[in-house]
Amino acid sequence: RRAQAVCLPAIHLHMTAAAMQVSQKDFEKAQEQLKLLKKDPGNETKLKLYALFKQATEGPCNSPKPGMLDFVKKAKWDAWNSLGSLSQDNARQKYTELVSSLVSAESAAQKRDASPEEGRHDGYETIIVTTKNNITKITFNRPDRKNAINHQMYREIIKALEEAGRNDSTIAVITGNGDYYSSGNDLNNFANIKPGEIEKMAEDGAVLLKEFVDHFIDFSKPLIAVVNGPAIGICVTVLGLCDIVYASDRATFHTPFSQLGQSPEGCSSYVFPKIMGLAKANEMLLFNKKLTAAEACAWGLVTEVFPERSFQKEVWGRLEAYANLPKNALAVSKQLLRNMEKEKLHAVNSKECEVLKERWLSDECMNAIASFFQKKSKL
Repeated sequence: RRAQAVCLPAIHLHMTAAAMQVSQKDFEKAQEQLKLLKKDPGNETKLKLYALFKQATEGPCNSPKPGMLDFVKKAKWDAWNSLGSLSQDNARQKYTELVSSLVSAESAAQKRDASPEEGRHDGYETIIVTTKNNITKITFNRPDRKNAINHQMYREIIKALEEAGRNDSTIAVITGNGDYYSSGNDLNNFANIKPGEIEKMAEDGAVLLKEFVDHFIDFSKPLIAVVNGPAIGICVTVLGLCDIVYASDRATFHTPFSQLGQSPEGCSSYVFPKIMGLAKANEMLLFNKKLTAAEACAWGLVTEVFPERSFQKEVWGRLEAYANLPKNALAVSKQLLRNMEKEKLHAVNSKECEVLKERWLSDECMNAIASFFQKKSKL
């Protein structure tokens, strides 16, 4: 459910037989290049860098395993320990290759930014916002993290919805960049938290989530989701607050709240039973059932499914036609459809966030998230 975006090429951390070992001088140069990076490569990449550096300078992991709830130290230990008996020479090689790929990616991103897309809004780093042909398009843009929503991205989406509500566009569209629509809340939001700060984390997280969902409830124009790939967690639940949901046939829809010791959000505890019936909503929200695009359409969560090969062409043809309809008539009609439910939706959102705050502070939730990081570090 939801650091700055860096579009990274595929990083291959293996060596070919013909690859020459990097020198100590190259290794030291890579360390200096890493310090000059302007973009945060993300926690997953930073863990790889940490582990490779430790392996290159000290050899295999030789420190005691941290406690389960010391997320940061445990994640670092797991990353280093996962390298096993990798030689120091090979670790230097992999470290240098990884830094080189980061430098190349940032250079390419800077070139793209030098020629901004027509109608592009300034002031965003984790999403791309454009307005063209009466459509404000909000694109999740953390493809290296499967468009997982971190705290910054939550705030930027809120800001983008506010802008889209005020500007002259007729409709707003939300979609994802890359293979994923969004993998939902970035669980690194729960990392780097000291024991004494857990309650503040839960309080601040609940406030931010409530504000985020409130903006979907209150959005005054037609809001359309274009689900280009797998969708997980918060980005699935708020689909119930969108006016139309179009999906590629390769999209999937998954809300693994129970699996992570958490509870439903995005008003899904109220909206999903209305959309698909109580039994099907229970299967999805309680028992983590992942839906195919066809199932999501049959259950009423998705409006229509398109073949991947023609998805973008067919959907955007429709959206451009919708955007030419009388703007005020669309806005007034949406308000008639939404206003009867708005008070109820805000009450549900408040209750869901209150319950989630309690879940985040529970041992059950903390253990589930710790287990997630442990499994992830072994991949």
